[in-house]
Amino acid sequence: MAYDPRLAGAGTAAQETPAPPSPTEAAVTTATAPSDSTSSSTEKTDSYKLRFCTVCASNQNRSMEAHLRLSTAASPFPVISFGTGSLVRLPGPSITQPNVYNFNSTSYSQMYDELLSKDERLYRNNGILNMLDRNRNVKWGPERFQDWGGVVDVIITCEERCWDAVVDDLLNKGSTLNRPVHVFNVDIKDNHEEALVGGKAILELATRLNEVATQEQKALGSGGWENGTGEARRSFDEKVPEVLGAWQEKWPNLPALWTLAWL
Repeated sequence: MAYDPRLAGAGTAAQETPAPPSPTEAAVTTATAPSDSTSSSTEKTDSYKLRFCTVCASNQNRSMEAHLRLSTAASPFPVISFGTGSLVRLPGPSITQPNVYNFNSTSYSQMYDELLSKDERLYRNNGILNMLDRNRNVKWGPERFQDWGGVVDVIITCEERCWDAVVDDLLNKGSTLNRPVHVFNVDIKDNHEEALVGGKAILELATRLNEVATQEQKALGSGGWENGTGEARRSFDEKVPEVLGAWQEKWPNLPALWTLAWL
């Protein structure tokens, strides 16, 4: 099962059994708690990992493929994932008959079992059952970004309307932590094949961003980094557009957007 950083130290959710992880309480910060005072600064920077959040409309296909790639990389990243829609929608027997579920309360396993009983042949052939089987081995169920209030360093959406929704939501929340967060959009078509390609590309972007973050901390020190301040953090923030530009040259078929926002 892929590593979900929010599970570290999390309490039991007060919901019906089986209970989903609470988006509000699921703070990513538990995945990157500072090492004890005996650890050297070199050890800290060598093991440093940016915290990532991947987002699509229903937290099913594109965001979950990227979540899987990041959490199962050779050197895994702390990562969480969300959807921005009002409801979770999966293809049904026709375009006018989607399968609709609520965020934060319906597990991937429940969806899998329901669709298996409805029409195994249909949902096996269109890849939905395979997708849900992958998802339930990554985390409990789909969660909605607008219901979350944690901390990450980088948010990567997979569709421009999701990028818009994330940026708008961050603005509406009022930047209560006054902490910078880089928000990217990597435009990925919503099908299984393109999600695989997009997941690989997002992993490359994440790896390069983390390399630059580590380099800056080694060169300028890590003081203030966790609060979004300090020379290393400012230098990293300035270099992010360069990283994106180099990445875009390699992945020209995945148009990207970027902005610096605040949590």
